[in-house]
Amino acid sequence: MHRCHLHANSLSRFCGKRRPHEKWSAEAWLQCADLNKQSVYRQLLNPSKSHRNQNLIPHNQQHKKLYGTAPEVQVADAGYGSEQNYQYLDDQGTEAYIKHNYFDKEQKKKHKPKYPFAPEYLHYNKDKDQYICPMGQPMKCVGEHQEQTGSFIRTYKHYQAANCNGCPMRGACHKQQGNRKIKVSHEGSRLKKQAVERLKTQTGIYHRKKRCWDTEPVFGNIKHNKNFKRFRLKGVEKVAIEWGLLSIAHNLSKVKAVAKLKTEKNLKKAA
Repeated sequence: MHRCHLHANSLSRFCGKRRPHEKWSAEAWLQCADLNKQSVYRQLLNPSKSHRNQNLIPHNQQHKKLYGTAPEVQVADAGYGSEQNYQYLDDQGTEAYIKHNYFDKEQKKKHKPKYPFAPEYLHYNKDKDQYICPMGQPMKCVGEHQEQTGSFIRTYKHYQAANCNGCPMRGACHKQQGNRKIKVSHEGSRLKKQAVERLKTQTGIYHRKKRCWDTEPVFGNIKHNKNFKRFRLKGVEKVAIEWGLLSIAHNLSKVKAVAKLKTEKNLKKAA
């Protein structure tokens, strides 16, 4: 089984302290993937896609190109949790264990929603395609629209309350002029709910704990054990080459360590 643990760190963490004359116009990410505890490959992500969640799909496409198949299991931190990524992994048949941004906060016993009347906390009647407002009045669908991010198209539905005039809960419910309107991506809500349910299973808890010690030590090993604190070259292309050489060195040392462990086990069995 191809199991992929994914993590990214800001490139600036390997650039040392910014000097007064230096300008960093673009943020790039160094991405680390641990495959079945056997090999680690990393890449310098596109600086034009500064947020890591925009780099999960290119990463998986690279994985498919290298290994001929998509990962059966994908584990990543909350920075990768987005509707687009959830949808892509769902379409690929990949079992995803990826948190959304507020997952950890919501798991705390004392957690109280900042906006208790946000759309995700309102009751939704699927048969009638309507929400129920805090006062028990229906909010019917009044239309829908689509938003496009790159090649990904997200569909939103709009719902509006019938009459908010004189409502005693209006101040706590919303601050809009007129009757309250909300927009909801039902597919996004479904995928988010699916992700939460999966993360709460015993397998999900196992992967959440395991991700930290599978991927985080890679950056620590390179920075502290190998004493690599700063890139020596400038420009994305040159830095990508330097990072590639570091990746090769790390992988070779890991292959050597694994081979040594196997040899020791075989010697013990022979004895």
